[in-house]
Amino acid sequence: MDLRTVSPWTTGYALLAAVLFLLGLAAHRPLLKRADRLLEAIDARIERIRGPRARSAAAAFLLLSPALAILGLFGVVPLAYAVRISLFDTRRDAFVGMGNYLRAWGDPEFWRSLTVTLYYALGTIPLALVTSFCIAWLLYRVVRGQGFLRTAYFLPYVTSAVAAATVWRVLLRPRSGFVNVMLDALGLPMQDWLLEQRGVLHILTQGWIPPGVGPSLALCCIMAFDVWHVSGFMIVIFLAALTAIPRELMEAAVLDGAGQLQVLRRVVLPLLSPTIFFLTVVSAIKSFQSFNSFYALTNTSRSVDTQNLVIYIFAQLYESQRYGYGAAVATLLCAAIVALTIAQWRYVGRRVHYE
Repeated sequence: MDLRTVSPWTTGYALLAAVLFLLGLAAHRPLLKRADRLLEAIDARIERIRGPRARSAAAAFLLLSPALAILGLFGVVPLAYAVRISLFDTRRDAFVGMGNYLRAWGDPEFWRSLTVTLYYALGTIPLALVTSFCIAWLLYRVVRGQGFLRTAYFLPYVTSAVAAATVWRVLLRPRSGFVNVMLDALGLPMQDWLLEQRGVLHILTQGWIPPGVGPSLALCCIMAFDVWHVSGFMIVIFLAALTAIPRELMEAAVLDGAGQLQVLRRVVLPLLSPTIFFLTVVSAIKSFQSFNSFYALTNTSRSVDTQNLVIYIFAQLYESQRYGYGAAVATLLCAAIVALTIAQWRYVGRRVHYE
C-alpha cells in the first residue's frame, strides 16, 4: 500500500483508536493487578540479591531498561544499519567495502561541505554563548519585569524554525525585503543576502580579500538566524545557573573591594563553568547536525557556499539516490561528532569547577 494515498482522516481515526485502546488497557483492573504483582515479584527478586551495590545496580538497570530499549531501537539499530549499507553500492547492489569512504575522501564537494560546517560551528557557538550570557546577566540584575522579559527572549526558541525562517526570507529579499529597503533609505548599497555567494570578508574589505576566503554572506545570514533562534534556550539556562549562585559570595567580594568586572570574572564565571561547558557541548553537537535553518532559508537557491554536511547527506540520499555513499558520509559525521565530544570532555572538562 502506498502511504501517500492514505487519507489524513484515516490516520486520525487510527491514532484515536490506538489512544482509546491504551486507555482501555490502563482502566482494566485485572491487568493492573497483574502488573502490580509483577512489580512486587521483581522487587522481591532484587531484594534477594546479595550486596547493596549489586541491588542498586539491578534496580538502576531495571529503571533504565525502557529508555535503553528506545535508544537501542531508534538509535543503535539505525546506526548499525547505516554502517552496513555504507559498505555497499546500492545502485549496483554490490559490496564495495571502504570504497564509499575513499570516495568521500577524494570528493571536493564533501570537503567544501565540511568547511561550511566548520565555519558555521565556529561562527555560531561563541557568538550565541556570549550574547546569551550578556542578556542573561542583564536580566539577572533587573528587578521588575524579569518574568516578562524572560518569556519574551524565550519566544524565538519555541517558535517553529521553518516558520521563523520564512519570515527571515521575506525580510532578506534581494530587492523588496525590509532590510534592503532600510539600507536604501540610509543611502547604503543593497545586498543579495541569502543569494550572495561572495565571502563576507571580501564585501567588508571592498575586494581586498578574495571572495572565496571565509564564510559567504548567505552563510552569515544563516548563522545570525540560528543565534537569534537558539539564544532563548541559552538565556533561560544561564538565568537558572545565575539564580543558583549564592548572593553572599558576590556581596563578600564587593565588601573586599572587588569591582563589578572582578566579581564577574573571579566569582560568577568560575561558578558558571559547568553551565558554559554543558551549553558548549550541546551547541557543538547541534551545529554539526543543523538542517532546518539551512534547508528553510536556502532550499530554493542552494549553493556549495551554504551546503553543510547534513544538507550534503540529504542531497546524496534523497536527490541522487546514492544510499550507500550518503550512509558513509553520515557515518563519518557521526564519528566526527563523537570524537569532538570526547575531546571536549577530556580537555575542556578538566577546567570546569563543580564546587
